[in-house]
Amino acid sequence: MRFYEYQSVMNNTKWAEIRNAMNDCSTNTIWRTQDVKTKYISDWDGDWFYHFKGNYKNIEWLEIKVENLEEKGQAINKLRTINIPGETKDNVIKVYGYVQNNKPIDYL
Repeated sequence: MRFYEYQSVMNNTKWAEIRNAMNDCSTNTIWRTQDVKTKYISDWDGDWFYHFKGNYKNIEWLEIKVENLEEKGQAINKLRTINIPGETKDNVIKVYGYVQNNKPIDYL
């Protein structure tokens, strides 16, 4: 897979807004990311304040896992105020940083 086949749909400001929203969220969430260039998937992590910060330019996607549907609803409501590209499935919310060119994307 070649990097130029992807387009960015997020920026550092939006990633920081997610970080702040999830840090302030009362639900128990964990997260992991995939690097767009190397395809490395990080381990699950629960620390939004110290570990999810810095340079976000290589995040292809962010997955946020919640424990139940009630917590999922609370997390989605927080994320909808930011207007970010993503989707939900079961107990995971996936936020896209990059999408393949010409691929349609939904927003939370």
